Amino acid sequence: MEIKAYDLEQIKLFNHINPAELEALLSFLGCHVKTIQRKKYIYHVGDQLNEFGIVLNGEVRIENVDFWGNTSIIAHLSNGAIFAESYVLAHKPLSVDVIAQKTSEILFISTQKLFQSVPAEQSAISSAKNTLIQNLLLACSQKNLHLSHRIFHTSSKTIRGRVISYLSFLSKEKESASFDIPFNRQQLADYLNVDRSALSHELSKMQKDGLITMNKNHFSLNDKVM
Repeated sequence: MEIKAYDLEQIKLFNHINPAELEALLSFLGCHVKTIQRKKYIYHVGDQLNEFGIVLNGEVRIENVDFWGNTSIIAHLSNGAIFAESYVLAHKPLSVDVIAQKTSEILFISTQKLFQSVPAEQSAISSAKNTLIQNLLLACSQKNLHLSHRIFHTSSKTIRGRVISYLSFLSKEKESASFDIPFNRQQLADYLNVDRSALSHELSKMQKDGLITMNKNHFSLNDKVM
């Protein structure tokens, strides 16, 4: 499908770039859209990349698998999210796997021309490119904060402590005591680096203790002193 078929104005990476300039910029950069089937790998550990991706439609999972085959979910990405940009900018091989959680359309942006000078007669493209670079730097900063949050969520020695940290963070982010989480039980266990059965047991105990109410991936935090 052609890039212009998507509503790119809703993607934060393209903020403050008007549609005409954006279309010209993406053409200049040689961007392309590719459909990735569910559970297929987009990138593998060790890949040396010269382009990063944006989820136009679908869901993408970033994960790490250790020597013994244990999986840790680093991030769960939905529409508008970017991935692999830090590795591309740093010219480092990928240290994680990137997998389509479900069939997804991905926009790939090559960095080959991103930092090259633009001819004077293409000043509109030059302006749009500078804005894109600024947005990309902002996105990288925000992603670093997200990774810092995950480190914070997994710092507790107890499963309950990790769950409370994660759910409390989401509650603040959503500005509500009731919200959906983007993970199923296995994915949440991987994200928090805990055993799935132990996590399920602890969640049941927390619900019995009156701390939370849950239904599948919907959680409500109850106002109860622990």
